[in-house]
Amino acid sequence: MSVPIQPLAVSAFTATSALGHGLESQFAALSARHGGLRPNDFSSAPLDCWIGRVDGVEDTPLPAAHATWECRNNRLAWLGLHQDRFLEHALDARQRYGAARVALVLGTSTASIGATEEAYRRLDADGRMPADLRRPLIHAPHSLAGFVAEALGLEGPCLTVSTACSSSAKVFASAERLLRLGLADAAVVGGVDTLCDSVLFGFNALELVSPEPCRPFDVARRGISIGEAAGFALLERADAAPQAPRLLGYGESSDAHHMSTPHPAGLGAELALRDALARAGLRAEQVDYINLHGTASQKNDEVEAALIARAFPATTRASSTKGFTGHTLGAAGIVEAVFALLSIERGLVPGNLGCTTPDKACGPQFAFANEQRRIDVALSNSFGFGGNNACLAFGRAPA
Repeated sequence: MSVPIQPLAVSAFTATSALGHGLESQFAALSARHGGLRPNDFSSAPLDCWIGRVDGVEDTPLPAAHATWECRNNRLAWLGLHQDRFLEHALDARQRYGAARVALVLGTSTASIGATEEAYRRLDADGRMPADLRRPLIHAPHSLAGFVAEALGLEGPCLTVSTACSSSAKVFASAERLLRLGLADAAVVGGVDTLCDSVLFGFNALELVSPEPCRPFDVARRGISIGEAAGFALLERADAAPQAPRLLGYGESSDAHHMSTPHPAGLGAELALRDALARAGLRAEQVDYINLHGTASQKNDEVEAALIARAFPATTRASSTKGFTGHTLGAAGIVEAVFALLSIERGLVPGNLGCTTPDKACGPQFAFANEQRRIDVALSNSFGFGGNNACLAFGRAPA
């Protein structure tokens, strides 16, 4: 049985997605119910789908000092670090605690595989990668964390979490353990995933990609829209930032039911949810808002909707924001954690964009239009392939 944890302060956070760069762009789009999806203009071959592409990545080359890490994924990371003064906050933590006492835990599902795809498309006559892409560091899952550690000058524990779509939710759990065990005094957490052929054509091969903008929890939903994003947060002990929102708890599970389909009864999702509530010392009726995983795939939405309907009272509000951003895969956890934090900070329940006729499994908890109300406790669900699930609980700083 999980026991309550000491809450951690989320002293800084940021997100960059198809909705724009930084928190103000995210909030403005959510408030106006303006989605960021567009017809696919990215893949190397035609694919009839919609994507959540971040503008400006092509115009953001890495500085010469970090040129060995050059690739689209690390460009997006660099762009994301420069929003909402996050880079400044991270460097301040390094100054206060020491470079060896700030951990870095980042989630990604594909890292810089887009650069590897390009390298294989451009093999020379001898079957070697082109000279400009003959950089082993970017052809590895740890490319993102290695780059950010160098960019921030951090020397503490440095971890890559790659558990598919729960990756950058599980980073919060890993960071809490590092701080609780005394291995670090602060942690930079987050995640970055960029569009690439592997995910676009891979999910399409699984018949999970919608030819129209995704419609989470709609009875006529046709699959996911894939997006890209970068997000970061700084975690410290609560007394370091008394006014900051809190990480109250987290839950993790692996139901191992199927490689790409959730347990039909939502077993793993419910275990993660119960784990998060237990660690946070919360009852279900104390939860004001839940940012759902809500991918718009048939099985995920059916199972998650049924879980929310049976586990929470009608007063709890719930919605998916993937209709705004697309499914940002390994970055979904951090982006949607940021949306949960924004809901606490600004009192907005973002309506479930794209749903016109709700699935019959949806209960009264679902918010299909924006609602303005006080949010003291917000959850964020992230469920990955293989039944690898995570649930995060955030709360308002105590008065």
